[in-house]
Amino acid sequence: MGGGSKRNRGPRHLSSAVRLDRKSLWTLNAVPKRAVYGESLRRFSGQEYRRWEPHRSKLGAAMLRTENDPALLLPQQGETVLYLGAGHGTSVSHLHDHLCGEDNRFNGRLVSVDLAPRCLRDLTFLAQKRPGLVPVLGDARRHEAWGVLLPRKVNWLFQDVAQAGQVDIFTAACRRFLAPGGMGLLSLKAASERWTGEGEAALFEEVEQRLNDAGFHVDESIELAGYEDHHRLFVIHSPEA
Repeated sequence: MGGGSKRNRGPRHLSSAVRLDRKSLWTLNAVPKRAVYGESLRRFSGQEYRRWEPHRSKLGAAMLRTENDPALLLPQQGETVLYLGAGHGTSVSHLHDHLCGEDNRFNGRLVSVDLAPRCLRDLTFLAQKRPGLVPVLGDARRHEAWGVLLPRKVNWLFQDVAQAGQVDIFTAACRRFLAPGGMGLLSLKAASERWTGEGEAALFEEVEQRLNDAGFHVDESIELAGYEDHHRLFVIHSPEA
């Protein structure tokens, strides 16, 4: 279970675009001089970074809470990845900084799916300045409507949907889109799943068992309380071929 990671407190790079400085995450701004959601901008060694606010991003919170190397939660730069439940683009923007970089110098592709037209409007606005970001208006359950955008399976998939049946949506998406040995991250809100009243801990244990029963290896279950109450992020790998 996530609790607090064991690593030194000095600044270090998790990638060429992601910096961990004590308990703060920063990403190298792919659109210099522009903040996305009011986050702080700061220069390190002459380059402008954006503060990745963990209270606004479950992925950012998980990277600060993981017991393992937070760099392991990031996809490889330049890959194609799938983000289900992209929202207004807070986490997506930081992921784009890492995955694509300024003018998409890494040649990454971030397929970002959301069901809400208002979110798509914000994502489309972001994409105008962030090549490699692909906004999609779609239901995470209905792969046939947008799956053509992913002709090959991906090595990294993130889900944060505000729909009932999150576990079923996630396992179906991983079976359809996640490559053998690929990493899937499920941000789960307790209230969105059916439960019988034993408490959140029992619910999260049941979810972990369901993921295992579905054939995925659960690497870590990261508690996000304090950043996102009643949430946990599950990190899985799909079976190797």
